[in-house]
Amino acid sequence: MSLIDLHNIAVRFGGHTVLHDVDFGIDRGEIVTIVGPNGSGKSTLLRVVIGAQKPASGSVTRSRGLRIGYVPQQLHIDPTLPLTVRRFLDLPARIPDAKAAEALEQAGAGALGQRQMADLSGGQFQRVLLARAILSDPDLLILDEPTQGLDQPGSAAFYRRIARLRADLNCAVLMVSHELHVVMAASDRVICLNGHVCCAGAPEHVASAPEYRALFGTGTQGALALYRHDHAHSHDHPHSHGPEAAE
Repeated sequence: MSLIDLHNIAVRFGGHTVLHDVDFGIDRGEIVTIVGPNGSGKSTLLRVVIGAQKPASGSVTRSRGLRIGYVPQQLHIDPTLPLTVRRFLDLPARIPDAKAAEALEQAGAGALGQRQMADLSGGQFQRVLLARAILSDPDLLILDEPTQGLDQPGSAAFYRRIARLRADLNCAVLMVSHELHVVMAASDRVICLNGHVCCAGAPEHVASAPEYRALFGTGTQGALALYRHDHAHSHDHPHSHGPEAAE
């Protein structure tokens, strides 16, 4: 059984339909990425999956006891607030030191426990948010534009870590990304969204779909070339070197 299944989902705000006719499921162990232009409903769809947004119609079926970890697109913390990474992980409920240390280590933030949150770089901050998301040992890890503000090497390293976590935790990963070159290398399945599911499937299938080309242009052949190169050399540890795909 899928971890989660969405059937015929529609979301409306006022008289405006943001999403309609959305169907997809996620199985354990998959990395699924949602791509689409600004305003296409990507973040709204994540909120439906999490349970923070009730659809106007359609159904969401979650496996019993489904645990979800979530890395938000942005999290603003008052820079004048004295808050260490370790204390941040204790919010809202205190956790054992061993559990915190394990999560930080898995997220690549093992040395940051006593650092002030306000002093972290963008990449360090994202790894700490990732550590917090995996504290619950999630079945499904959800990430909304997790590498926003990181440079390309930083983004590539973050996505490689996500791939390792997927294997270590035996979880599924659902993420939103605008980095087409990374998506093609790091995902098992891509969902192209523009108010509805335009096309979906393996990265190579989606990259060649007319609906995808209409949204992102033919420059995405660069992403497809990177996808082929990376999977030919290392299926387990994708990299994202080379020119970025045109958006």
